[in-house]
Amino acid sequence: MLKEISENAKKLKAELLEFMDEYVYPNEPVFEEQLNSQESRWMIPPIIEELKAKAKAKGLWNLFLPDTEYGKGLSNYEYAHLCEIMGRSLIAPELFNCNAPDTGNMEVLLKYGTKEQKKQWLEPLLEGEIRSVFSMTEPAVASSDATNIQGSIVRDGDEYVINARKWWSTSAIDPRCKVAIVMGKTDPNAAPHKQQSMILVPFDSPGVEIKRALTVFGYDHAPNGHAEIHYNNVRVPVSNLLLGEGRGFEIAQGRLGPGRIHHCMRAIGAAERALELLVKRASSREAFQSRLIDKETVRADIAKSRIEIEQARLLTLHAANKIDQEGAKAARKEIAMIKIAVPQMSLHVIDRAIQVFGGAGVSDDFPLAAHWANARTLRIVDGPDAVHLRDIAKLEIREQM
Repeated sequence: MLKEISENAKKLKAELLEFMDEYVYPNEPVFEEQLNSQESRWMIPPIIEELKAKAKAKGLWNLFLPDTEYGKGLSNYEYAHLCEIMGRSLIAPELFNCNAPDTGNMEVLLKYGTKEQKKQWLEPLLEGEIRSVFSMTEPAVASSDATNIQGSIVRDGDEYVINARKWWSTSAIDPRCKVAIVMGKTDPNAAPHKQQSMILVPFDSPGVEIKRALTVFGYDHAPNGHAEIHYNNVRVPVSNLLLGEGRGFEIAQGRLGPGRIHHCMRAIGAAERALELLVKRASSREAFQSRLIDKETVRADIAKSRIEIEQARLLTLHAANKIDQEGAKAARKEIAMIKIAVPQMSLHVIDRAIQVFGGAGVSDDFPLAAHWANARTLRIVDGPDAVHLRDIAKLEIREQM
């Protein structure tokens, strides 16, 4: 039996559902229309800031933060229920200031930032005034093993000099992007997991060069986007270092645990919406003298989808609850399990919906294709399936032996 969420969480959930129905779904086509009618796709459609203001005014803001000073005091388990709802729309998370990579970066600054770093970067991020980047992955190495990262962070007097080639830096092309958290090596001779550090790089620093925008199955994800960035002899003050030299992996682990819950719950929300669209479409279309909804194959797809969604949701909520009760380190196996199971489930369900929609399913007339492309990336981001399978097996063997 699922654990009850608090009255506060129930209230926020009800308000969030109402906001999605009243403002988000109706404005998805408005967003697309504004985005495509602007001089550049990298300008912010006005509807985004309008809806952010409405969400903020209603108190649906920074829901992901358990800190009562900045967030709503929700546990990971409670926020997971809200995160699923946001995942039903690709534009929704930003409207509530709950979008990646800003959520993870805000958590890093909240946990590990100095008073000055929080004042300069955390506060405007909390207000939704700026965007941020997390620069970790590199094109020249297999970044699934983060010890491979070659970007360098070298101290020179009162400054650090950063040289790195990074890619898949989400939000880098967003005109509101003002800061990056960059991971690189401060000591190549230290133990493998003590070589890396993280540092704050103002995005207007000399030497920060956006080389190109990257697409995902042809989607540019404008106006936020993903980019390849070169950091060429970028100099920042020593005070921009996060936590200390050699503590990059420590920060990464603190950042990734809750973030994987968020990714998975959003993927479950996308699957739920796909199943709803499948049922609605199948109810309204006929082929070979009967409605699609009456075909045995379609009904089997509906049944399989419901089973898989429920399994994925229960597993993810279990992982979220374990983080709350015992910490992210103790929930490492459960987090790895959902990171494999949920994106695959979401892909299966969305694919079934696409099949029922036919040609319309792979078009931009419906959100299915975009959700499928987004779900497919989740099998890579925050660690590919192979890495998580290795970790699950290692932890299972250790427990049994």
